[in-house]
Amino acid sequence: MSIELLDTNQIIQVFERFKTQNPDPKPELDYYSPFTLLVAVVLSAQTTDKSVNKVTAPLFSIADTPQKMSQLSQEQIAQIIRPIGLTSTKSKNVLAMSKKLVSDFGGTVPSTREELMSLPGVGRKTANVVLNVMFGQPTMPVDTHILRISPIIGLAEGTTPEQVEKSLCERIPQKYMQHAHHWLLLHGRYICTAKKQNCQECLIKDLCKHNQK
Repeated sequence: MSIELLDTNQIIQVFERFKTQNPDPKPELDYYSPFTLLVAVVLSAQTTDKSVNKVTAPLFSIADTPQKMSQLSQEQIAQIIRPIGLTSTKSKNVLAMSKKLVSDFGGTVPSTREELMSLPGVGRKTANVVLNVMFGQPTMPVDTHILRISPIIGLAEGTTPEQVEKSLCERIPQKYMQHAHHWLLLHGRYICTAKKQNCQECLIKDLCKHNQK
């Protein structure tokens, strides 16, 4: 069943309400530099931010730069991040990514999507997060929460991350884009969850197209 899309005035109302409730949303991942954010986002695939924070604390205590990380072995990294799963792939990517940052970018995290996506383990969503959070670019990283809730609310159309990203970027007014993905992610994580849509707690229940159905 297709969902009717919100009009521009309704979209503005949605984001004004999110903005009033949470004017300056922040990632729930722990980081303190472009590199530590990049590593944390790479490690966050198919696990929770809280779980990632538990392993990045000891990891960053010994390796918080590409230079330091590239001196570790894959097994050393894997041992630390083992609790979050996908250990082999993630440890391999973090090590290869760190080495490439040192060899190709002088140990500096690049600030373009193309360069970021040239790094092992860095896809479009990860690149968009780093560009948004660290470099202030109005990107739209589409995670599983945003992919799920955007069409049913009526904010976007599409069934793939790329389609939903394109639709959201076309339809959300530019003045909200800096924080839009954080507001949507938090809404999907805590209110409009995959297990239960907590409509009684929802700021936008009168606007949501799914709720109107």
